[in-house]
Amino acid sequence: MYYESILSRQEQLNKEMNILNHEITTLPSGELIIVQNGNYTKWFQTDGHHPIYIPKRNKGLANQLAYKKYLTAKLRNLQQEQRANTAYLNKHSSVPIDSLNALLNSPQYKELLSLTFTPLSEELSQWMHEPFPRNPKNPENLIHQTTSGICVRSKSESLIAMLLHTNRIPFRYEAPLYLDDYTIYPDFTIRHPRTGDYYYWEHFGMMDNEDYRQKTYFKIERYISNDILPSVNLITTFETRKSPLSVELVTNYIEHYFLQ
Repeated sequence: MYYESILSRQEQLNKEMNILNHEITTLPSGELIIVQNGNYTKWFQTDGHHPIYIPKRNKGLANQLAYKKYLTAKLRNLQQEQRANTAYLNKHSSVPIDSLNALLNSPQYKELLSLTFTPLSEELSQWMHEPFPRNPKNPENLIHQTTSGICVRSKSESLIAMLLHTNRIPFRYEAPLYLDDYTIYPDFTIRHPRTGDYYYWEHFGMMDNEDYRQKTYFKIERYISNDILPSVNLITTFETRKSPLSVELVTNYIEHYFLQ
């Protein structure tokens, strides 16, 4: 079973890498170099030989090149994972190296990338970043770092978080939702980027497990009994080991609910 799941993951990686490669080709040529001199930061665009200074008035170019570097690092990370999976499938072992964390943790790049990923509405951006109560259950399982800086419980949730983040969709992860005398913690509480309306996204990632399925049915019933309805204001995605969540499905949902 694990062998089949690795094969499925390889297909998903190929699709994600194709999307990243296409997006990289739409961005300006060259690479961004950031030079820190005391309290001053300077940006340069280089083709590998001749760096060209980017003035502050052209911050948009630096922003685009920072985003290109982010996508390139993400692509490299996926390529490393793909190589590790190939090694496993060839009866060897390898561990993918995360080449993205250094870029995401750099204060200079965070500043530039925040311009790309911050929701357009100041009010919704403030809602997204202000403190809120967290799900107290099993915090040790929050092991998957996302591009927005939060940690989630699975790779599929990380994929959803990444695509919400890069499309400027304001969301909170595992914020409490009070339903009558019962509190649940949706995977994602989302605000529509134009209307501010609330949506909830639940990803059910272990549907080949009987106990998990029963809890899933109970949770969906709770939503419905409180007038939170699938395909209206409740988004649901499902996954088994043989049928992993695809980037196309998540992208289609985001476009349908939030970008049209």
